[in-house]
Amino acid sequence: MLKILGKRSSINVRKVLWACAELGLSHQLEEWGSGCSDVNTDAFKALNPNAMMPVLIDGDFVLWESNAILRYLANCHGGSALYPLEPRARARVDQWLDWQASDLNGAWRYAFMALVRHSPEHGDAQQTQRSLDAWHRFMRVLEGRLVDTGAYVAGETFSLADIAVGLSVHRWYQTPFEHPHLDAVDDYYRRIERRAGFIAHCTGVP
Repeated sequence: MLKILGKRSSINVRKVLWACAELGLSHQLEEWGSGCSDVNTDAFKALNPNAMMPVLIDGDFVLWESNAILRYLANCHGGSALYPLEPRARARVDQWLDWQASDLNGAWRYAFMALVRHSPEHGDAQQTQRSLDAWHRFMRVLEGRLVDTGAYVAGETFSLADIAVGLSVHRWYQTPFEHPHLDAVDDYYRRIERRAGFIAHCTGVP
């Protein structure tokens, strides 16, 4: 059975849990991180030298980086509907996975830590506003894409990209600030929040 090291409050761990649900994969979640087993130990760093979650253990194979884990699971377990084999369709999924991990996540990180986690290290109001401004800008990029597709991030069908981007959209709605109105994003969020994997692993956690 697959083993996932991490905790449910982590957005990146929830990506993997949601993917397992979409693929119908049995798994065991082993709790690591703040308040659980310490990731800053030699034992954990032997699995991931970055001391970050999630880590996937599949037999004698160990993998870290959440989007790499998504791709691995889809490739190994018949997930071509989530991660197409046709090169251009696959590249479009990869494009939005990478955009979520770099541009979108980089934008919201400071604001989320300030407004939801109330981190004392993220108490600069100006930096919070800059983070929100960047977050708004990238959400408008997503709005334009969803207007074009009328459905999901990579095209007409749900894909791995929607697991990653969908969780960031969920975080957008769960963070307390005045949200600009984005019709296509609103419609998209209503579509993804009805999926069983989202309901099981994402509802109620920002």
